[in-house]
Amino acid sequence: MGGDSAGAVGTRIWTIPNVLSMLRLALVPAFLVFIVLGDYVSALVVLVVASLTDLLDGYLARRLGQVTRLGQLLDPAADRLYIFAALVGLAANDLVPWWIVVVIVARDVFLLVLGVVLANHGYGPLPVHQLGKVATFALFFGLPVIMLGLAFPAVEPVSEPVGWAITLWGAFLYWWAGIIYAIETARVIRIPRVEDEPRSDTLESGG
Repeated sequence: MGGDSAGAVGTRIWTIPNVLSMLRLALVPAFLVFIVLGDYVSALVVLVVASLTDLLDGYLARRLGQVTRLGQLLDPAADRLYIFAALVGLAANDLVPWWIVVVIVARDVFLLVLGVVLANHGYGPLPVHQLGKVATFALFFGLPVIMLGLAFPAVEPVSEPVGWAITLWGAFLYWWAGIIYAIETARVIRIPRVEDEPRSDTLESGG
């Protein structure tokens, strides 16, 4: 019986949508290397492929009824890694200031601390706020727009200011969402817990 259960879990992990998500994660190092080398056309091609796999795995997960907890964790993780890779690669080439990298990374470290606080009080992660999704999308879109001008100098006069405007707005929203999470965390941990109340499924699964 235990073997059957393990087999079912394994099947749920190796679904087509999850494999596509893992492929997207595997492309992050190539994306970073291309940026560091200044090959922005190849970097954008990798990003387009990664974005297409993101759309495809989301569609297949819903179509095939294969939405899994692993997939729900892999997708936002991949988005963040591509954002970090773009930031670090561009900063390494002195194309964006390092303070932007610090601002974005510090926000995620801040959320990690909030997660630890919630776990210590017996709660799983808070639901993703819509503002956080908008902020992530802005960063995920703004940085490639900056790279577009680097890859194709003819469009740089337009792409650079537009890309910077979107990126800076995304960074602001990123921290705004973080403050909302902090306020919600403070509210949640003040709620008295019932001793026999079931714990978060996220905590039980070790995620």
